[in-house]
Amino acid sequence: MTVSDGDRLGIVGINGTGKSTLLRILAGVDAPESGAVRRGRGSRVGFLDQRAALVSGTVRAAVAGDGGAGGPARDAWEVEAVLDRLGMATLGALDVTQLSGGQAKRVALAKVLVQPSELLILDEPTNHLDLSAIAWLEDHLAAHRGGLVLVTHDRHLLDRLTTRMLELDRGSAYVHEGGYGSYLEARADREERAAIGEAVRRNLARREAAWLRRGAPARTRKPQSRIASAEALVAGRGAPLARRGDLELHFGTPRLGGKVVEVQGASVGFEPNGPLVLRDVDLSLDRRDRLGVVGLNGAGKTTLLDLLSGRRPPTAGSVECGPTVVFGVYDQHGSELDAQARVREIVAGPSRVPGTPEDSALMERFWFTGDLPWARVATLSGGERRRLQLLSVLASRPNVLLLDEPTNDLDLDTLRALEEFLEDWPGALVAVSHDRAFLERAVEHVVAVDAGGRVEEVAGGLEGWLAANAAPAPGDEASRGRPSRLAAARTPAASPVGALERRAPPSRGGRSASAIGFRLREAEKLITRLERERDRLAGDLAAAVDHEQMARAGSALAEVQGRLTAAEDAWLGLAGEAEARG
Repeated sequence: MTVSDGDRLGIVGINGTGKSTLLRILAGVDAPESGAVRRGRGSRVGFLDQRAALVSGTVRAAVAGDGGAGGPARDAWEVEAVLDRLGMATLGALDVTQLSGGQAKRVALAKVLVQPSELLILDEPTNHLDLSAIAWLEDHLAAHRGGLVLVTHDRHLLDRLTTRMLELDRGSAYVHEGGYGSYLEARADREERAAIGEAVRRNLARREAAWLRRGAPARTRKPQSRIASAEALVAGRGAPLARRGDLELHFGTPRLGGKVVEVQGASVGFEPNGPLVLRDVDLSLDRRDRLGVVGLNGAGKTTLLDLLSGRRPPTAGSVECGPTVVFGVYDQHGSELDAQARVREIVAGPSRVPGTPEDSALMERFWFTGDLPWARVATLSGGERRRLQLLSVLASRPNVLLLDEPTNDLDLDTLRALEEFLEDWPGALVAVSHDRAFLERAVEHVVAVDAGGRVEEVAGGLEGWLAANAAPAPGDEASRGRPSRLAAARTPAASPVGALERRAPPSRGGRSASAIGFRLREAEKLITRLERERDRLAGDLAAAVDHEQMARAGSALAEVQGRLTAAEDAWLGLAGEAEARG
């Protein structure tokens, strides 16, 4: 592979296939065991590793560099600008040893972005960024004139920025021209060709097997080369699948009662008489709710999940949970798994013996096959650790899922499987995420935690929040030197640069375009659910054995069909309204 100025290369593949290893080799951090990597004379490479490594000192000094190994010292204005865009404006004087893992990753990203480079190599740059920071990062990378090599789970980022995709699959590499959509089409075509090729091989093998079985006397007169070729063909097999089947996550969910979680006037502070992180929260969670949580980094999104789950009691107000609630909390700390424990021990937990048939089946569903169940956590890739953490959460059979940045470090196949699972999962869901594709598909309502710690539903859903928090376009001279309202919310002092200007959603009278889009997606999800219910009831009606069963199923089917017709009419009305607005 060759990367030149202006190239935009996205690297994809399942967890553990070597994406981060390849980036480290390209960046010169690791050396290949064979082959060669040649770099242009004088080419400067900016590399963001998956695990941030920062020299001691303040955040500001770490980003600026010192003219030595850290690179040339950068203009103070530029350093402050990038720190502000990444939500770190108030932490410039903090020592890097006091940073959380997510904060350290943002500082490492800022350092890479302010240093001049002909090639940017970025490993999961959107991890630990909020949606506004990701929108700014997209614009910044789109304006970068050098080469770009990117590993990310953010499908919006891949689709907007990349012009080629490099797919790693079972030790082989495939280059696809075009962005993420082109890669999906090319991969499907390749897998279809492989399936056709395997079918042809099997048919040939059947004919050769029949030829070999035509009696021992005839065998001696058959050419030995033909015999050897036939035996090899019969014994052969197609390339093994990278993973066996789809990720199967449905394995029993306890029934959830009518009452789930009721939060009334709840506030949370970390210190007695200290500032409140959350203030006067009123929230009611239904048993089929699909709730997304957005907000700036540090606003209190994770604290809200802790409040709902009972991990952190309110300092004021109340939180009541239903008697049938079983929480499954998927947090950001997969690295806290015991590094010396084996995968099978993590799956079994403290109350079961490792290696039971049930656990073995569960591990296979999560693609922990072969030697992986015996692997120690320390040897797993970052994505494999996250997948193991997801497995251990779902193994507890929860009926209320609280997911904190669930897409971080998961490969794209696992993400799509998780989204499909959540579409049909019969419990309640609350997800904190910065992944726009995940939120668009997995949640139905969005609440935002603002800088004051208040939690409010967002009009227009995710699109409404993004429109209200859009960043100014790159090169917008009017934005330079202008205090940012979001930056001002982070710190009492005005930001030294303009950042993330808060704007109202566009309005031409009536509902905004974002509100219409949100309602259209809600209508589509409702239609999908009603179609499934209609098909189920039609099956019940066909299987009914007496008049009472037929009457009940027929009545329910007619009621669902009426709701489906109304939902389709509502969708048509919204689609017409969207078309009229252009």
